[in-house]
Amino acid sequence: MRPHSPLSRRLFLLDLVTTPAGFYLATLVRQALPWGYAALSLDIPFPPAMVYGMVIVSWSVALFVQGVYDPDRVLHWRQETTRVIVASLLATIFLAGMLYLTRTELSRLQFGYALVITLVLLLSVRYAVRTWHRLLGFRDQKATVRILLVGGGALGEQAATVIARYKRWGYRLLGFLDDDSETIGSVNFSVPVLGRIDDLEEIVRQYDIGDVWIALPLEVHEKARRVVDRLAALPVRVHIVPDYFPLAVISATPRDFGGLPVIALRDPVIVGIPRHVKRTFDVVVSFSVLVMLAPMLGVLMALIKWDSSGPVLFLQDRVGENGRIFRMVKLRTMVVDAEEGDRRFADETDLAAIHHKRHADPRVTRFGRLLRRYSLDELPQLFNVFLGEMSLVGPRPELPWLVAKYDLWQRQRLAVPQGMTGWWQVTGRSDKPMHLHTDEDLYYVYNYSLWLDLRILAKTIQVVVKGRGAF
Repeated sequence: MRPHSPLSRRLFLLDLVTTPAGFYLATLVRQALPWGYAALSLDIPFPPAMVYGMVIVSWSVALFVQGVYDPDRVLHWRQETTRVIVASLLATIFLAGMLYLTRTELSRLQFGYALVITLVLLLSVRYAVRTWHRLLGFRDQKATVRILLVGGGALGEQAATVIARYKRWGYRLLGFLDDDSETIGSVNFSVPVLGRIDDLEEIVRQYDIGDVWIALPLEVHEKARRVVDRLAALPVRVHIVPDYFPLAVISATPRDFGGLPVIALRDPVIVGIPRHVKRTFDVVVSFSVLVMLAPMLGVLMALIKWDSSGPVLFLQDRVGENGRIFRMVKLRTMVVDAEEGDRRFADETDLAAIHHKRHADPRVTRFGRLLRRYSLDELPQLFNVFLGEMSLVGPRPELPWLVAKYDLWQRQRLAVPQGMTGWWQVTGRSDKPMHLHTDEDLYYVYNYSLWLDLRILAKTIQVVVKGRGAF
């Protein structure tokens, strides 16, 4: 284990003050608020010194067990928040046990106040410290982790960016090693290229390196293995940055599978509680709208049958989340067998990107134009949403033969549930060809929130009413 950084030590000292302060403030709150049994007639005493000692021991042990002072475990504020909350729950159990064993009485409401106030104080102190470092650019004078990066290519630069982001924890990148003769002696990311990989042992000793990060591409895997062998005799910690970025669609998740380290490259982007909230919202809204619009759908189907021969519904294979194929349902707006002409009507732009929708498409029926203008043909997709094949909001599901022509970066739009409407639809709809709307889809992928979904749905209603960009 590497030494704790000065920031970790400062947080530990702050916690020693914060936790008993939470119990002291809880007593003041209990005395001030007239809640609880006979609160006005009771004289709520301050906890004895022994209780404050128990508080310090309980929270210190729980925080250490949860690794809140280990920078590797709390780099991101979400990680730190989760670990502090879990530590507080563990500390609560420790403290309750010690109070029971020592037969120390404490008002239950006072105890509850103390837990909430202490947790709020712990998190507030940490957020304040993070803000202080971010706004003032504070850094420790002495780095506790002196890092050498082996590999100055794209992977090395990506690793350097991450290291620089967390310098407040004592990480300091001293330089790169790279075999590209043109980079020797140059400065990369404000950090010098110190020499070639053959100079590894000499550079480690000269600069008192503590950590060596190997960031070499997949094609030089054998070279990376030789670097690890050479470092075996040196007192340094070795880390390998896996070159999975070109393989990953959006994100990669490291896992331990029965003792075997694996990296998941195509896990869903929206997971956990946000995914459950999104799915619940989809089910409730799609079912409610289908019930309300059932009579109107019946009328539209009758008009389609009157306008042209053929089925009233149009079923088509589309590509869903992570490339899954499903049958999307729409009201038919084209003549029968129009799908056979899709490739003939697909045109290539100057950027060799596909734009398969055309103005004044002769395959569209008279009533179909009206349905398309106000997106009424999309309403049956609420069945797809209800069944979980689509979502109300997300990138539009594309045709399989179009997805087959995607560049790798365009496939990132498949990392979330595909939707009836999305960011692209409310900012341009069909006025933008595929190669220009993928950026809007990726904006949604990277910035998903329920609030963003609600904004898109609200804008969709405005765009549909105006009939803008639809054909």
